[in-house]
Amino acid sequence: MIKAIFFDLDDTLLWDHRSVEEAFAATCRLAEEKYGVSPQELEGAVRKAAKELYASYETYPFTKMIGINPFEGLWGNFLDEHDEHFRKMKEIVPAYRKEAWASGLRTLGIEDEDFSAVLAERFPEERRKHPVVFEDTFSVLDRLKGNYTLLLLTNGSPDLQNTKLAITPEIAPYFDQIVISGAFGRGKPDPTIFEHALKLMNVSKEEAIMVGDNLMTDILGASRAGMKSVWINRHNKARNEVIPDYEISQLDELFDILETVNQAK
Repeated sequence: MIKAIFFDLDDTLLWDHRSVEEAFAATCRLAEEKYGVSPQELEGAVRKAAKELYASYETYPFTKMIGINPFEGLWGNFLDEHDEHFRKMKEIVPAYRKEAWASGLRTLGIEDEDFSAVLAERFPEERRKHPVVFEDTFSVLDRLKGNYTLLLLTNGSPDLQNTKLAITPEIAPYFDQIVISGAFGRGKPDPTIFEHALKLMNVSKEEAIMVGDNLMTDILGASRAGMKSVWINRHNKARNEVIPDYEISQLDELFDILETVNQAK
């Protein structure tokens, strides 16, 4: 019998990918207005530069383990004083942001350090202005709340993930517990963060199910912890070697799965 449901946050309940796209589009339009460049070309160049820069820093192994991607580095402040890695990230990100945008502009033949700094500041503003929640998120959480205990299990910096929750304040009240990898010390797919979540909810691995969009973190981690998993595959992505117990394309399909699992017990 399923008693607890664990949800991922980014691209499961919040459409983070879309929010980042909208922030890039709004920021790159400034460059189009000033220099006539293609916003799409600039976005591609900045994304490439950001990934390369991000991987060059000493904090990269930590960010991979906690689950913080390069584009979160372009807008997060990482005010997480409890860990030296976050303190280093806090020092690194101002220059990282500016250089990512400067490198993108250079790729298009533009040398303008001052304007790079403007774009580096504008992107975080735009990202905060564009939180996008999937249209089925609240209706599904409404139906689950009261019938199951709910836990939010998200990778990332506590400061940044709490910022996402602050700008979409309707989400957090649905959850009995919120576990953020950067506060715990390890990220999905490490099974210990799932075991920690099970203890918090006071349920066995057989009594909980994980819902998430990422095969390599949400689904693999649940499998390693011996939990059932539901892969929310909204955009018809191809499968890899990680096999979920269930696959859905819309969140409300979860109810049929819960009914099936609970009737089998």
